[in-house]
Amino acid sequence: MGAATRNKGRGATANPDSRFSRRQRECFDDGWTQEIEALPALPTTVTAERARSIISHNRSPDVPFEQSINPYRGCEHGCVYCFARPSHSYLDLSPGLDFETRLFYKENAVELLEAELRKPGYRCKTIVLGINTDAYQPVERRLGLTRRLLELMAEYRHPVSILTKGITILRDLELLEDLARDGLVSVSVSLTTLDNDLKRRLEPRTASPAARLRILSALHEIGIQPGVMVAPVIPAINDHEIESILESSAQAGAVRAGYVVLRLPHELKGLFREWLATHYPERASHVMSLVRQLHGGRDYDPAWGKRQTGRGEFAKLISTRFQIARRRFGLAGDRREPLNTAIFRPPTRSGEQMALPWQA
Repeated sequence: MGAATRNKGRGATANPDSRFSRRQRECFDDGWTQEIEALPALPTTVTAERARSIISHNRSPDVPFEQSINPYRGCEHGCVYCFARPSHSYLDLSPGLDFETRLFYKENAVELLEAELRKPGYRCKTIVLGINTDAYQPVERRLGLTRRLLELMAEYRHPVSILTKGITILRDLELLEDLARDGLVSVSVSLTTLDNDLKRRLEPRTASPAARLRILSALHEIGIQPGVMVAPVIPAINDHEIESILESSAQAGAVRAGYVVLRLPHELKGLFREWLATHYPERASHVMSLVRQLHGGRDYDPAWGKRQTGRGEFAKLISTRFQIARRRFGLAGDRREPLNTAIFRPPTRSGEQMALPWQA
């Protein structure tokens, strides 16, 4: 693990080698630190890539969807807790600062999706946008890749579900309203804290808590019944906010709520420990003790059915508090009604033969 440093606007405090790297580096204090000038802000690089496929198929019983699309790899939001960080190791890049500064986008995503939707044997099922990395991260404002995917799904009348913490979703309200009229869209907003200072430390380039509440209100106004996802719940960092987050979200227009406890797979456990040591050194050991209580004495328990909600007495306490608060503020559980798949229709393209009545 490299030396921990604070980089303005970045979440990770280090850029460790990936778990697949043949060489491992270790930083040490050689006495020159005091003589080095402050480094410039880390730039973001965005690289186009040609994907071979676009729809990922989920086989985990923990999540309520079968299909998803991730337009981007890496995420500039910089959430230090992001469970997707270790996926950057497959690119021979660090799950640390590389994950939030070296981004990739699938330039042929729309082309691939249309090809999938036009296959004769395609079965229409809800597609979730941006589960691994946020489809509305800052780079979306410039590239508009998520919007083009939404436009295609609107044209095909294909159901889509979105989970985001990005303010750019407000750009696409007219598209979402169109989809909502036919029961083709669901949206949840991830809200980790109402504390602006904690937000800046924990997830530096995300929308502010107030902005995310405005997203909920805007979605409610166009006929979408939005959800709020309190994720992750981090012991002794933001768990005391469960009730206030749910109350504010309900007031803003949320109708359902869910949560996920902190997960620390692979390299993420080291990254999070360094973040704690940098930002909350006085309680770092206490936080990690509680995290291990949630995961059976380990930093992370990958077992299905337990990895998202935890186990043990502390997990039961979080669950009880969440359910009581949810009922108090009139919020349903996060399981939602299935979206409409009955009106999915691939449009006729120029040069194609129109289907005869008995073929439709």
